[in-house]
Amino acid sequence: MEKTNNRTIARNTLMLYGRAILMMMIGLYTSRVILNTLGVSDFGIYNAVGGIIAMFGIISSSLSNATSRTITVAIGKGDIRQIKAAFGNLKVVYYIMCFFVVLLGETIGLWFLYHKMSIPADRMDAAFWVLQFTIFTTVLNFICVPYNSAIIAHERMSAFAYISLMDVILKLLICFSLSIIPYDKLIIYGMLMVGVCIIDRIIYVVYCNKRFPEVHAKPRINKEQIKDILSISGWTLSGNFAWILNTQGINLILNVFFGPIVNAARGIALQVQGVMAQFVTNFQTAINPQITKSYAQSNFQRMHELLNMSSKFSYLLMLVMSIPVLVEAPVILKFWLNHVPEHTVVYLRIILIYSILTTLSNPLWVSVLATGQLKKYQIYDNVIQLLVIPISYLVFKYLQADSYWVFVILLISEILEIYIRVWIVLPLIHHQYSRYIREVILPIIGVTVTAPIIPLLLNGLIGQEFYNFIFVCIFSVLCSLVSIWLFALNHHERSWIQNFAKEKILNYKK
Repeated sequence: MEKTNNRTIARNTLMLYGRAILMMMIGLYTSRVILNTLGVSDFGIYNAVGGIIAMFGIISSSLSNATSRTITVAIGKGDIRQIKAAFGNLKVVYYIMCFFVVLLGETIGLWFLYHKMSIPADRMDAAFWVLQFTIFTTVLNFICVPYNSAIIAHERMSAFAYISLMDVILKLLICFSLSIIPYDKLIIYGMLMVGVCIIDRIIYVVYCNKRFPEVHAKPRINKEQIKDILSISGWTLSGNFAWILNTQGINLILNVFFGPIVNAARGIALQVQGVMAQFVTNFQTAINPQITKSYAQSNFQRMHELLNMSSKFSYLLMLVMSIPVLVEAPVILKFWLNHVPEHTVVYLRIILIYSILTTLSNPLWVSVLATGQLKKYQIYDNVIQLLVIPISYLVFKYLQADSYWVFVILLISEILEIYIRVWIVLPLIHHQYSRYIREVILPIIGVTVTAPIIPLLLNGLIGQEFYNFIFVCIFSVLCSLVSIWLFALNHHERSWIQNFAKEKILNYKK
């Protein structure tokens, strides 16, 4: 059973990687084409008006976590009646949320559009239709959250990959069609994006109706279960708001003390970090449902193995990708940008180190989410995140520190958060601190210390920047793999790799 589950994780990870790479490549191209076709003003209107409803995305994300947990726990217990009851209750919650989205969008949203936003008078009608399209797509997205969560809970990641392929192809066709359509391009673009959303959602619903019997459940009200869903959503929402205040607070403090150039440098560093972090997120998305199912089945031994595996390999994956970027950051930014804003290199390096550490947090978060006991975890987490802002303000105001110190403070806060998360989560799932340290912390420390040594020593040996970059990348990967083999893999993991390699070699010879 465990071998089958591990194969499922590997297959789903590859599916999600393919999905992410495809979406990133086509997304970069389509965003440029749409900007050129709509023009800067209309492109700005589309994004600004869409931002009125963007706050509902935070609520949707919070509800999505509770939804995934509810469905996955029910599936883990294998009780079809409980699965159907959970889905029926979730439908009630999301129908209520859709009502409030329409109500607030058509009242406060319209008021804000006509009285507070700065939009040219001749584009106000187009902006009105963009708002209507945005409200409609938000409602569709809300309705489909339980269906998407069911796909993740059942670990059918191939469905995401194939539907995403169709989605990006349709958006690519929209890019080409806009240039030949003679009508108002902003309105047509919004209308076509709604059309793509409708097609996506119909496919998701049809797929789930054919594959998962629980989605046929009628909306029903179970006060106890709805209370549980709203409780989890509420604590998750508080964490999302704390994160927004943290990120936007850092942005404002940097602007107040150092000006917009520093904001630009931070934005570029975050773009690079975001692309790299997506690969780790895909691996974790593939493994998260099995962590929750193991808890639902009271299979704590399997849960501990999955938690340790997800934590260790997420960290190592991010580290392997980050080492060449950390070493060659000036060259990479120079190749990518014509002009690199001051401080970007320093920001990128510190943010990448911070991002490497955050990979340890998601498996712990999924584990505590599985238990449903979020209160203590979220209170500590929120307080630490929010303290970053006043501490940074005091450091800049009274110590006249350099701008990069805000990221150092953020890094220290993440180390403290990891310690507190481990302290809170492991007892809840009956996991031993000593085992976590032995199987996760010590191996990643060994790789972190040894893997960058040779790439740092070799950097600069070749005079030509591009060839030196390739040289460092190759040796970074090789040194990382050797360090992982020596310090991070246990006996069973080494044996599995050896047997897998032998099997592939024998198959090739045949």
